[in-house]
Amino acid sequence: MSIVSISGSREPISALVRWAAMSEDESIPAGGVAQALIETRVPARLDRLPFGAFHLRVIVALGITWILDGLEVTLAGSLAGALVASPRMRFTDWEVGLSSSFYLIGAVLGALLFGWMTDRFGRKKLFFITLGLYSVATAATAFSFGFISFCLFRFLTGAGIGGEYSAVNSTIQEFTPARLRGRVDIIINGTFWIGGAIGAAASIVLLNPAWFAPDTGWRAAFFIGAVLGLMILGLRRFLPESPRWLAIHGREDEAEATVTAIEKELESSGHSISDTATLPKLRLVSRSHTPLSEVFRTLFATYRGRTLVGLTLMAAQAFFYNAIFFTYALVLSTFYHVPHEKVGWYLFPFAIGNVMGPLLLGPLFDKVGRRQMIAATYAASGVLLAVTGWLFAAKLLDANSQTIAWMIVFFFASAAASAAYLTVSEVFPVEIRALAIAFFYAFGTGIGGVAAPALFGALIATKTREAVLIGYLLGAGLMICAAIVEVLFGVAAEGKSLESVATPLSSRTAD
Repeated sequence: MSIVSISGSREPISALVRWAAMSEDESIPAGGVAQALIETRVPARLDRLPFGAFHLRVIVALGITWILDGLEVTLAGSLAGALVASPRMRFTDWEVGLSSSFYLIGAVLGALLFGWMTDRFGRKKLFFITLGLYSVATAATAFSFGFISFCLFRFLTGAGIGGEYSAVNSTIQEFTPARLRGRVDIIINGTFWIGGAIGAAASIVLLNPAWFAPDTGWRAAFFIGAVLGLMILGLRRFLPESPRWLAIHGREDEAEATVTAIEKELESSGHSISDTATLPKLRLVSRSHTPLSEVFRTLFATYRGRTLVGLTLMAAQAFFYNAIFFTYALVLSTFYHVPHEKVGWYLFPFAIGNVMGPLLLGPLFDKVGRRQMIAATYAASGVLLAVTGWLFAAKLLDANSQTIAWMIVFFFASAAASAAYLTVSEVFPVEIRALAIAFFYAFGTGIGGVAAPALFGALIATKTREAVLIGYLLGAGLMICAAIVEVLFGVAAEGKSLESVATPLSSRTAD
């Protein structure tokens, strides 16, 4: 890396001459007064690295986010019956759906607040704060004493998870080599369902009346996420700040040192690291932050086509998932008369099917291509959901065959939903990556997710299959529409560096 310092001690005269020769737009970035003109190979050095123990550590320490969210969503679904039957809580079906909506509202607001903070103050600081908030709030949920307190703690839990998505997604993207970014991101997002499997298995034990009292099991279930969160906090201490973020914010020496340390660790493990001399340089003017006006201009003017794709993908998958999973236990109990303590037996295989989709289909997003695979998985999910909904309305399914049908549908839908997060986290510039993730997550969850559990709760409360079918067809239509939008406006980002997919806002062309 070479750096021309405006106020430092290196080449002060030549630096002043170069600075004076720059245009006004080039010398003063939108993020504030120019600090330095930087030429860096940091992005190229990160992209050419072999996959090693360091990358695995990043995946484990940060990928816990999706496991925790999967745990929360599955617990919310499998504990619905227990909250209705609780002698203390006595929730109605409508209140169960509404409490889930509070969780999602918290996730929306948390994503926006912490996403903005992540881009401004760094990835590492925020993924500590958000995980800490989640751990405290989910433990507090166990001490809820009524509907209002339960909704409050679910709101705060959601805020922590929403903030995690912004900080964690951006960090993983910026550390993963370009050639592997698609499959790694798809598979990590798919681990949501490992959390789902843990939640389903836990509900089987904790909701068994032979082992736990009706008002005790569901409370103990919420401690599981808190324990996992606290365990992983220690591991995150060993992760560095994103070198890409450091370089953008004028901390180029730290960025260089971080990449060098990663290279040395990989070399000590027997990996061969290629020379850096031939790698392309990126020329940047560092900035302290990016104003919101520039964020909106980038999203809705410079990259408006990509914004349309992101909004459509996120909204469709959010409605699709939240509508079904937050109320799945109610479907089993209302239409198939499955006792609430046995719901976990149906959710567990269901979660396994969701894990297998990203695991088996993930590599194809790098090999076949983003646009082709995203459109295919969205379209398949929509068509299969419509077919399953028709079979449900026609009373051709029982609880077991319904679960098998859902496993098939969500084998594709899980990969599709993961691809939505992959898309919005790789097609926008590094300066606004976390806030962009937060924006799309907030929009998708707010429009497609918050209303979905309450809507489906109301449809299920009618106790008519035809009413529930309407909700299923709506979800199927949204997924098919998203597939069409992806075909028309999707970005072929496979195998490309993040900087070539979306040029940094602080980038400057070579002299």
